Amino acid sequence: MKRDKRTLILTTLVCLLPMLIGALVYDRLPETMVTHWNVSGEPDGFSSRAFAVFGLPALIVGINLLLYFALNADPKRGNMSSALVGITRWICPVVSVLAGGLTLAWGLGYELRIERIVPIFVGLMFIIVGNYLPKTKQSYTMGIKLPWTLASEENWNRTHRLAGFLWVLCGVAFIVFSFIGWSLPLFFALILVMTLVPIVYSYVLYKKGI
Repeated sequence: MKRDKRTLILTTLVCLLPMLIGALVYDRLPETMVTHWNVSGEPDGFSSRAFAVFGLPALIVGINLLLYFALNADPKRGNMSSALVGITRWICPVVSVLAGGLTLAWGLGYELRIERIVPIFVGLMFIIVGNYLPKTKQSYTMGIKLPWTLASEENWNRTHRLAGFLWVLCGVAFIVFSFIGWSLPLFFALILVMTLVPIVYSYVLYKKGI
């Protein structure tokens, strides 16, 4: 428990790093800042300087706290893969640093290849998580939580083996397409493969009595 609290403090501090850096360069940032880009890397979302610098990191800190309490409150916490729990705890800090860094850099005049940087990061995250999905056991906060997977350990295990393979495959696809070009339909197609296929597969297993 003490280790978990230390991790929470550390991850929260990392989440707040963009806020600290943003405060140091606040006067050099424009009043209106880009906070979202489309799949082609073109700005399509804007917010005030104050929200970009202080609001976004604070929002991610809130999500980080929710994840901490959700993981610790899970009655089947002992079933969780310790590696996957560790990865989950560090997702928010990494996202905060990446998103905050890109937002601040753009605000300072550095037009980065967002359409390449973000898919590579997302792809790597999917590959890492996909490698650990088959190793996680039944829980209420981690994994593919369906009535059929939670009711049957065999269903859970088979579904997560397939999901792990698909997540790794789609993660590689994210990285590849970051170099050769993206489209919104392609993005949603990959997300559907990662989410819908394991759900359908799990239901088919359930109908077979597994």
